[in-house]
Amino acid sequence: MTEILDTTLRDGEQTASVSFNVHEKLAIAQLLLDDLKVDRIEVASARVSKGEQESFRAICAWAAERGCLDRVEALGFVDGGVSVDWIADGGGRVLNLLAKGSLRHLTKQLRKTPSEHIADIRLVVEKALSRGIRTNLYLEDWSNGIASSPEYVFELVDALRQLPIGHFMLPDTLGVLNPWDVERYCTLMMQRYPDLCFDFHAHNDYGLAVANTLAAAKVGISCVHTTVNGLGERSGNASIASVIAGLNDQIHSENHVDESRLTHVCKYVESISGIRIPDNEPVVGENVFTQSSGVHADGDSKDDLYANPLLPQRFGRKRTYALGKMSGKANIIRNLDSLGIRLTPDQVKLVTQRVVELGDKKEAMTAEDLPFIIADVLKSAHSAAQDNIHIVNYSLQLARGMRPVAVVKVSIHGSEYEESSSGDGQYDAFMKALWKIYEKLGKTHPVLADYQVTIPPGGKTDALVATTISWRSGDSEFKTRGIDSDQTEAAIKATVKMLNIMENMDISYLK
Repeated sequence: MTEILDTTLRDGEQTASVSFNVHEKLAIAQLLLDDLKVDRIEVASARVSKGEQESFRAICAWAAERGCLDRVEALGFVDGGVSVDWIADGGGRVLNLLAKGSLRHLTKQLRKTPSEHIADIRLVVEKALSRGIRTNLYLEDWSNGIASSPEYVFELVDALRQLPIGHFMLPDTLGVLNPWDVERYCTLMMQRYPDLCFDFHAHNDYGLAVANTLAAAKVGISCVHTTVNGLGERSGNASIASVIAGLNDQIHSENHVDESRLTHVCKYVESISGIRIPDNEPVVGENVFTQSSGVHADGDSKDDLYANPLLPQRFGRKRTYALGKMSGKANIIRNLDSLGIRLTPDQVKLVTQRVVELGDKKEAMTAEDLPFIIADVLKSAHSAAQDNIHIVNYSLQLARGMRPVAVVKVSIHGSEYEESSSGDGQYDAFMKALWKIYEKLGKTHPVLADYQVTIPPGGKTDALVATTISWRSGDSEFKTRGIDSDQTEAAIKATVKMLNIMENMDISYLK
């Protein structure tokens, strides 16, 4: 059994430009403990700010009500007990004490001897015990310490092992280890101290955080540290999604994490951190369960020849098939099936040819573009992609110190309707005016789930902007895309495409 300590709310928040407010930190803590069911969470650094103390107090209060306060931890410092008081005053029960795990850090940063540092640590641990707080010990820069000054590491642990320290944490603070180093050094620590409990804490400077974490778990380290989406200092920490998939599939180590909730939690943290999950991120990235090659789509239809054990259903995902120049007939058919569209073999061939042509021109396409492509290829007046809805005109007004206002006139099946509304932004005002029209007509509409703007490198003000919007209607979700030199106009184009998709769901070649 491998335990998981997630430190998104402490080390993850050290990501440049990332800062969570009280409500966000509480929500993430609840998701980590209740949804993902991680064993422990590290949620704060002592003495950082009033906001940090308020967040810590809120999380501890919630955890105490839930009976899981012992699973909430905070980083503290060798400061004579000031951190202990900070944690105790916030309602916490667990201190993760940051000590020096390498002789170089001790002598260069603290300018103390090992005996002086040991005495200082002992004082803090005793102070914590007197206030009813359990202590774990971080050996900061342990990876360099065990490689260059192992005698110091052993002196430190030898002197402290009899104290009431629950976990000795072995961090690769500067991300310098590889899996072979991790295996060797962790084994060395466990063999020398078989009665102690060790954690391993990785950083991703060489892109090895997940591999190093799995190496530690494989040799028997009892707990490994992760963050959601790999957030953390510099290049980040070990991503919880990749670590859990690796524990389950690669080294077959049992753990308590509910992998079916990983996508939900990762997407939530993405939305509030402002740090996008890369499309090619393992397990939770947009493209990880997407096949682009027509050969792969064909193989999937023949006994899942291109599927691996990392099945999308495990993570609440579905396998999709990208449209582009690599698309083959099988790829197109898979997408048509997902939309409920039936075409003849000759029509499929024509559509496939057009998709490949567009891909050669670097056009980005989604499954929702297929009805429009079909209409263009088949030249059908009764096609689903017929433009039944279009914007006749609109006016957007923006004045300093006032809310933006939009006036929108839209044509629906030849009849024109007009409404106006204010909003939090120009596009928000546009959408509110549009939905006023829909509400008057008794028409349903989807909700905006995600909004992404892509601008070509170079930052030219006249560059084309691609706005990709995800829409949620009931249990389904789809994307539309608009391109224009103006971001708002691009978003409106994507919106009009969405309106026509929704309007034409009952056309003849749908199931």
